[in-house]
Amino acid sequence: MVRIKRVTAAVVPFLALFIWVSTAQAALPTAGNGPISRGKYLSTTDYTAAGNWLSLPARTPHMKKVDVFFVYPTAYGQMAPGDPMVCSVDNEEMRAGARSAFARTVTAFAPLANIYAPFYRQAALQVLDLPFDEQQQIVGGDPTKDVVAAFDYYITHLNHGRPFILAGHSQGSNILVNLLSTYMKAHPGVYQRMIAAYVIGYSITPSYLAQNPHLKFATGSGDTRVIVSYNTVAPVTKIPDPVVLPGALGINPITWTRDETLATAAQNLGGIALQANGYPVVDAQGQPEKVLGYADAQLDNSKGVLVCSTADPDTLAPGNAMVEAGIYHSFDYVFYYFDLRANAAERISNFFKYR
Repeated sequence: MVRIKRVTAAVVPFLALFIWVSTAQAALPTAGNGPISRGKYLSTTDYTAAGNWLSLPARTPHMKKVDVFFVYPTAYGQMAPGDPMVCSVDNEEMRAGARSAFARTVTAFAPLANIYAPFYRQAALQVLDLPFDEQQQIVGGDPTKDVVAAFDYYITHLNHGRPFILAGHSQGSNILVNLLSTYMKAHPGVYQRMIAAYVIGYSITPSYLAQNPHLKFATGSGDTRVIVSYNTVAPVTKIPDPVVLPGALGINPITWTRDETLATAAQNLGGIALQANGYPVVDAQGQPEKVLGYADAQLDNSKGVLVCSTADPDTLAPGNAMVEAGIYHSFDYVFYYFDLRANAAERISNFFKYR
């Protein structure tokens, strides 16, 4: 988000604050005769190994009373014709991209919750070139198997009964759509501990909700056990947003209403700026620096999108073809970073107040 200018400063030691994987935790608890990740949910990825977690908080007496389980967006692309459509869980390109995505998205919730995030076998960006049914078959395969296995392992061994938020972006949100419709249906007790699911950068449709009556979409700023979703675009786009499905529902991340009233940039609680490497610009304390007055927000319910009219595409991400086409997908969290933080705080407060 630039004027928010992109800067070329060296990477500040920001990851030390948020992306922690303990080398001391070489083996985590297993269930039954082996890791649950290799049994019940048919994943070959071993989530008893700390190295397969992007973020794995140490259990201490000072842990926060709420968790976030985060699934990062697409960070892998096929660089050559022979590259696999789904990468291995230890693919270095994917892991590096996951770290920068983590830093500019889910850290919005870091002051409020313990953040757990697994690495997973991820579909390449090129999956979007395929017909929708083929996309879903691929994302619903190993990527979803890994995340569901990781989530089950987290619930069984790491969560210890705490309420939690689900958060994702792009492919991560697509996978959360699958998790919500399957795992939560099969585990209603777990669903009762869900504060909200931030399924941002992907589509929730009325037909999906009709097929999953245990789920509901957010209607305001403070409801709980709900799904939050939106997809950000410019007022005019040159191509369709590839993650927006017909009938997609949205909520305004500034006003937290579902009508088409404009929320001005002055109402925005703050976005963040990005360095050229995709990490946030940080302040003297190493925290993402707040940028006020940049992004407005207005739902267009007929198109299923959130329109931002105040972003400057010429300086936002020069050379980014999606941004030049008016698709602000990569900035769904960035534009509304501090609004998301305040909203999560409200939903957490209401969860404890009314449960």
